[in-house]
Amino acid sequence: MLLHSYVLEAGTTPISYFPIVLQLIMALVFVGGVMIATHLLGPKRKGSDKLENFECGIQSQGNARQPMAINYFLTAILFVLFDVEVIFFYPYAVNFKILGWAGFWEMVLFVAFFFAGFFYIIRKGALNWRD
Repeated sequence: MLLHSYVLEAGTTPISYFPIVLQLIMALVFVGGVMIATHLLGPKRKGSDKLENFECGIQSQGNARQPMAINYFLTAILFVLFDVEVIFFYPYAVNFKILGWAGFWEMVLFVAFFFAGFFYIIRKGALNWRD
């Protein structure tokens, strides 16, 4: 009777979560142990060479804070626009029979918003690459 009070809805007992808790504890101990071991066993080199930027073995020249063309950012917005479209079309394609006409009109509204954003980006000249 005492054991029955600990049984959860799915028919599991708290002891059935022991392997998950044990695996979590072992993972934390392993990660912590490796971090401590690398800190204690790793080389300790301090100097100006360690503070320099390193980029593919090429010495850096000039300021890294140069302005970048806005076309890169507009292309990123286009990518996000198309990516979001695919993410929302997939669940509709899988469940279109269940969603019925209400789901169809919601997808038409989504496509209208999508095209509004797409035409806005075209009007701003995101596809016209200039040097």
